[in-house]
Amino acid sequence: MAVAIVADAHLGGPGGPAEPLVEQLRALPGQGVRRLVLLGDLCQVWVGYPQYETPEVRAVLAAVAELRASGLRVDYVEGNRDFFLAEGVYRSRFDSIGAEVAFEAAGVRYLAVHGDGLNDRDRQYLAWRWLSKSAAVRGVVRHLPKRIVAPLVHGTERRLSGTNFKHKAVVPEAAIRRYAEGRLAQGHDVLLLGHFHEPFSWRVAGGEVRLLDAWFRSRRIERLG
Repeated sequence: MAVAIVADAHLGGPGGPAEPLVEQLRALPGQGVRRLVLLGDLCQVWVGYPQYETPEVRAVLAAVAELRASGLRVDYVEGNRDFFLAEGVYRSRFDSIGAEVAFEAAGVRYLAVHGDGLNDRDRQYLAWRWLSKSAAVRGVVRHLPKRIVAPLVHGTERRLSGTNFKHKAVVPEAAIRRYAEGRLAQGHDVLLLGHFHEPFSWRVAGGEVRLLDAWFRSRRIERLG
C-alpha cells in the first residue's frame, strides 16, 4: 500500500494558495496511493473552529473529502501552527487527528510526528507551545469574537517567529536522536519528522530518523512504499 506524506505546506503563507497542492492531492488515487498522512502545518495558521476558516482550509477540506470518498485513508498530525483540530469540528473530516500516527509501508514500520516539541533547550518556544494549546486558550478562541482573537493569534506568532534564532538556525540533532532512540525501541523502524523544513536522515540505535522537506519549498508530495 503506497502512502503519501505532505509536511509543512504553509498554505496562505510561504506555500501560497491551495490550488497547486489540491491538484496534487486529487491525483493520488490514480497513482496507487491508498493512504495520505498530513504531517502538520498544512496552512500557515489553522484554528479548529469554523469562524477562523480560511479559503485554504476550505479548499483542502474539499479535497480530503473527495479522497476519503474514493477509499483513501487520510490522517492529520498536528503541527505547531495547528490549534485544537482534534478537539474541534474538524475531527470528523479525517480518519484520525493527533500528535502522531504509526503506519506500515512496504514492510517498514513508520512513526510520524511533527517534531516541534523535541528541542528541550528551546524553553521559550516550549512555554509558548504549552500555553497556546492549553484549555484556557482553547476557551478564549472558541468563545470570543474572531475580530478580537485573530489579531492576538497572528501577532503573537509573528513576534515569536522573530526570536530564538540560536535554536532555529540549527537542527537539534542531539535532541532528535535521543527522542528517536526511545520511540524506535517501541516497535518502529523509521521516525518521520516535519517542522524543520529541510531533508535530513540519520541512522540511530534501532533504526532511522528522516526529516522531510517542506512542501512549500519542494512542491513535492513524498511517497513511501
